[in-house]
Amino acid sequence: MPRMSTRELLEILHKGLTAIGMTIAGEAEDLIARLSQGLPHYTHLLALYSCQIAVDHGRTHVESSDVEAAIQASVRSALQTIRTAHHKATSSPRKTLYPEVLLACALAQTDQLGYFAAADVRSPMSIIMGRPYDIPAFSAHLNAFCERKRGPVLQKAGTTRRFRFRFINPLMQPFVIFDGISRGLITANDIASLPSVPEEEAAA
Repeated sequence: MPRMSTRELLEILHKGLTAIGMTIAGEAEDLIARLSQGLPHYTHLLALYSCQIAVDHGRTHVESSDVEAAIQASVRSALQTIRTAHHKATSSPRKTLYPEVLLACALAQTDQLGYFAAADVRSPMSIIMGRPYDIPAFSAHLNAFCERKRGPVLQKAGTTRRFRFRFINPLMQPFVIFDGISRGLITANDIASLPSVPEEEAAA
């Protein structure tokens, strides 16, 4: 699924807002673009709920708080296939790190093809857990996400000690972040450092 650039996502957002006579704060539009991860499906979804929430509060100007509230609504209305796949990937009868590791994967720095290395998961995992986490603590989880028992939800490529991973369904990645925010594992501020989709990737 080709990713759109931040500029293209913002064009979609502004066109829709103009059509209904609404405006948006800079921080709010940046949050929507970053959360969308280059996927217009989520730009439309977040914009829809953000506008509805703003109107419910008697405003025609969308604020960051509206977007944060829209995340909760987006999780509840996500495609059933995404919700089911996420549950299969992270559920367990006992306490495990699967939800946190999958969230760290969704937050990891990727290349232009969407792949990330285990080392890229280390920093977001440490942020989520509030203490340093190194690769041995979650490497088994990464491999499990590539197996039928948990989906698979990730695809693995490369060779031993040089494996790279990416989400099989691109729509899963933003959903995992939305779910992490809704569960309190991270905050909207934690994703402020997420890189925007580069312009050259969208043109590829």
